[in-house]
Amino acid sequence: MQGSCEGWRINTRLTVTYGTLRGMDSTPSRRGNSKLTPKVALKTAAKSAPKSKPKSKPTQEPKPKSKPKPKLLSGGNPQIAKADGDAPVQAYIAAMPGWKRDLGRQLDALIMQAVPGACKAVKWNSPLYGIEGQGWFLGVHCFTKYLKVAFFQGVSLKPLPPVESKDKNTRYFHIYEGEKLDTAQFASWAKQASKLPGWESNRHA
Repeated sequence: MQGSCEGWRINTRLTVTYGTLRGMDSTPSRRGNSKLTPKVALKTAAKSAPKSKPKSKPTQEPKPKSKPKPKLLSGGNPQIAKADGDAPVQAYIAAMPGWKRDLGRQLDALIMQAVPGACKAVKWNSPLYGIEGQGWFLGVHCFTKYLKVAFFQGVSLKPLPPVESKDKNTRYFHIYEGEKLDTAQFASWAKQASKLPGWESNRHA
């Protein structure tokens, strides 16, 4: 009997030790407490550890909204709100489609060189150039295949601008893509026109 008891104790110790090494011993002790396996202990420690607060991202300033591009009306003519001054005229020129944009800049520069101090405005979606107290002498308008320049007293210009108008006093000058502009002639027309009574001469230019 003594030998068999000693064998049982040896086998019991080996069994407990082997189970503990494998992390599988969950046999209750005499006091009724359960031992945690290494795997469970790690999970418990992880849950009880204080959670670190997430790093706050730096706030970004909202990007300024870009202004919508002007709508192009029939013939590609920019729709610009009615206003006086250089700003609306430059907005119109910037919105002119394709090759007409560079031509618009060129005409604006030629007009202001020929008639320094000329008044500007956009009315009825067309840039107008005039003289204070005298009225508008010239207007510009985009069409699909050409740019129209209107001289409101064109019948009095020399030489006569080539295109006739329904209005007896107005003459037009059409500029097509690829055509070479006679800058000296255009500047001469603008200068002559600025010295004549303009359109809406009874209103503020």
